[in-house]
Amino acid sequence: MKRTITHLADGRELFYFDRRDDADRSAVDERDLPPRPPASELRYDPLTEEWIAMAGHRQGRTFLPPASECPLCPSVPGRPTEIPSAEYEVVVFENRFPSFSAQPGTYGQVGGLSEVRPGAGRCEVVCFTSEHDSSFSRLSPEQVELVMEAWIDRTAELSAMPGVEQVFCFENRGAEIGITLTHPHGQIYAYPYVTPRTRLTFGAAERHRERTGGNLFADVLAAEREAGVRVVASNEHWTAFVPAAARWPVEVHLYPHRRVPDLGGLEPAERAAFGPLYTDVLRRLDGLFDMPMPYIAAWHQAPVNVGRDLAYAHMELFSIRRAANKLKYLAGSESAMGAFVNDVLPEETAQLLRSVVTD
Repeated sequence: MKRTITHLADGRELFYFDRRDDADRSAVDERDLPPRPPASELRYDPLTEEWIAMAGHRQGRTFLPPASECPLCPSVPGRPTEIPSAEYEVVVFENRFPSFSAQPGTYGQVGGLSEVRPGAGRCEVVCFTSEHDSSFSRLSPEQVELVMEAWIDRTAELSAMPGVEQVFCFENRGAEIGITLTHPHGQIYAYPYVTPRTRLTFGAAERHRERTGGNLFADVLAAEREAGVRVVASNEHWTAFVPAAARWPVEVHLYPHRRVPDLGGLEPAERAAFGPLYTDVLRRLDGLFDMPMPYIAAWHQAPVNVGRDLAYAHMELFSIRRAANKLKYLAGSESAMGAFVNDVLPEETAQLLRSVVTD
């Protein structure tokens, strides 16, 4: 793999990831861009012990432009984009409208019991392919491997940045999810704190270890593989299953068979085996209702400084679509109380996904 670093017109970093060593990445971004926005403001919620980012500049971010104005496509004469090159394989660059950044900002007191501090960190965009009308499900195994190499590279580099506590790689897909750009892409957040979900699951993992001496994530995987009824697909190195207590009508977790704290711990054979299984699962999602499935794909990796002995890198993939013409909305119970009610039995979801015929 060849990695090439360059800078956009406003100083943001951009990384090309190529399989070819002779890839020419000398194109220069000659746009006249406005100054980069200041870092967001973090405010502490004493009732939930969570940090909330206030990022007003994101209100002005690009929203569902036509394909002819897509900022993630390669640049062409007369229409420069976020990617200066006329073609690319995989590209990662700093988000122009970040939730967290290293830019300076001014922060005052807000009163009450809330603390305030800068939203230091970093947000990056990952372009999975230069093909605007493609999707992750249609990527070749080799292209998925290149995307994974980009995830691994960025996780390692962002984890080494001062103040970063956790790195999160994810993809939002579909207008129903709230995407602002339709080009196949994901994002990477480098948080200045350990996220609430990770703190919650690590607390459960710590208590499980005290009771049993085992790793909670590994034991969940082993139990699902033994039960089999919720397994959707598997290969030598990975298993995809619907969790027994799924919150979402369509929810699949993908685990490597060997516990590693983050993606960088995966061996070459494990990295290569991920793509064929994952894209198969994505095609099953699209085939479930014979339409593109909106989804969120979320990589859970160990935080930088805590819990690495508890962590087990894995992906959560879920959708809010519960039927061909119905979405699951997070209404009163879920939104106000965090108490989920799932309309679809996990065993039924697994059976339906197994029955989908994929290409």
